[in-house]
Amino acid sequence: MKKSVLFAAAFVALIATSCRKIEMDGGGSTVVAPPTTPGVQTIILKGRIDKDTVLREGNNYILSGLVYIVNNATITIQPGVTVKGDYIGASVATLVITRGAKIIADGTQEKPIVFTSNSPVPRSGDWGGIVICGKAQVNTAFTGTGGGTGILEVEGGINNSFGDGLAGGGATPNNADNSGILRYVRIEYAGYAYQPDKEINSLTMAAVGSGTVIDYVQVTYAKDDAFEWFGGTVNCKHLIAYKTQDDDFDADNGYSGKVQFGIALRDSTIADISRSEAFECDNDAGGSQNNPQTTAVFSNMTVIGPRATLANNGNSLFLGAAHVRRNTGISIFNSIFLGWPAGLIIDARNGRQQQLNIKDSTVRFKNNVIAGCGPATGTDVTSYSFIGATGNPWNTDSVKTFFSNSAFGNVVLTNVSDARLIAPFSYSAPDFLPFGGSGGQQDILVRASFTDPKLATGFNVVKFRGACDAAGVDAFWWKGWTRFINQ
Repeated sequence: MKKSVLFAAAFVALIATSCRKIEMDGGGSTVVAPPTTPGVQTIILKGRIDKDTVLREGNNYILSGLVYIVNNATITIQPGVTVKGDYIGASVATLVITRGAKIIADGTQEKPIVFTSNSPVPRSGDWGGIVICGKAQVNTAFTGTGGGTGILEVEGGINNSFGDGLAGGGATPNNADNSGILRYVRIEYAGYAYQPDKEINSLTMAAVGSGTVIDYVQVTYAKDDAFEWFGGTVNCKHLIAYKTQDDDFDADNGYSGKVQFGIALRDSTIADISRSEAFECDNDAGGSQNNPQTTAVFSNMTVIGPRATLANNGNSLFLGAAHVRRNTGISIFNSIFLGWPAGLIIDARNGRQQQLNIKDSTVRFKNNVIAGCGPATGTDVTSYSFIGATGNPWNTDSVKTFFSNSAFGNVVLTNVSDARLIAPFSYSAPDFLPFGGSGGQQDILVRASFTDPKLATGFNVVKFRGACDAAGVDAFWWKGWTRFINQ
């Protein structure tokens, strides 16, 4: 559609009715002015948007099909705006921020920005989600048009003839690349299975650089993963995953950022055929030694599984809280794992490289609390080394020592109640705060440690393990802007 026709149609519509609908496609400017007469505009976003665009509070916004922000343009979304993904059509609604473009979705605690379903009866998987493509490093190569070493084709069928689904800086990555801001943002009912193992996640961060701000983001009812990083260096804080189907935090393809203060609460009945975990971490799908290696560092995470008691196993497709596999080099510190079939899983099925990553301290697991986890269940348990799961053998002494070394400060508690969190398993009114106590409870309240060199920069030094303190500024960060929908 030519711009002249587009704008003429929009002008006639603005005059003719108080319900304003402006369709935008390739190249059309999408800056929306405040309405000049009473009423609310309904704005449909579609196609490739190549000019700076502002979504203003008070209007209705609908994503139709794959929507790309291209040509180094910026889409700015004001606090309080709701954007709905259309659930009808052959091309699932998805917002893609291409390389060089930016999203500025900077909400507030009082006025969060919401991305949700346009369905009158919303359900998990109604729309695709948000994909951010940056220019930072990745450890893969793409052989198609626009590809090369250090280039990733984002999964989920979003790439096109323009290369709008490519990420990474190639031979000259910019690890400080800035793709914008997501702050006080909720993403609801997103995720789409384009093909098996080629899904769109609720929030996909592909080669996103450290100049990008990801802070205070909640993902609710993700059809696939809640948060997935493909390479990149972006640092994230205050992330919440609620009732995810597959994995809550998935790190791949050389992701080397830092993540602090994260919460995952699972529904005991909802799991994925690929086996569901809080953390799933690979160097890449083949477990190669490609560089950069996936070396993300997580601290102060509280991940709550399907088992409110030892007698409740939940969906049989749940696997474990943290699945470390395929030559990953991730590390987890100062975190709490509650109610999973297994706490930490070291998976060495692709060879001994994963064990070597443990022996040389590439992978670190320190000052964590595992409560109410194990014994592990499932037909493939003999393929794994289960750490912190009662009744399963260690594959190697080195793996056992890695977890139980007293210098690492890890603690195993028999029951989830021993962790003494207020209401971690409530679906409608969860409360993730620890309450006062003595003895073992001190491991959560005051025994975090930030002396490890991997925590030397980029982390807030706090005294508590898990995502929340018992009181003060670090206790209630997850309240006021979130929504826990119990369907």
